[in-house]
Amino acid sequence: QVQLVESGGGLVQPGGSLRLSCAASGSIFSIGAMGWSRQAPGKEREMVAAISSGRTANYAKYADSLKGRFTISRDNDKNTVYLQMNNLKPEDTAVYYCNARAAITPGSDYREFWGQGTQVTVSS
Repeated sequence: QVQLVESGGGLVQPGGSLRLSCAASGSIFSIGAMGWSRQAPGKEREMVAAISSGRTANYAKYADSLKGRFTISRDNDKNTVYLQMNNLKPEDTAVYYCNARAAITPGSDYREFWGQGTQVTVSS
């Protein structure tokens, strides 16, 4: 199995920044796309950002409302994906989840795995 562990969440004032990390470990043959989603209280989970798995270039996409404030990146050698969040707003308060598509053996299909989530609270 693949475990995803998020870190970096916490309490931050409006206008502040946080950097989330998500490290994948376990029986991993290959990791494909990775990404972040979030779920605010009383709301459905929404995609925040995703990044492809290219060795020479990574392609990222973002929720339209977050472009320019959030940046996703990854370190393939560390099986880790990051989310840099700048100019945070109270409406960014949510539990942030990491996800990754991974194959655990050379012949297996890619499956989607999820982390447990990390709380981000933006408040003065």
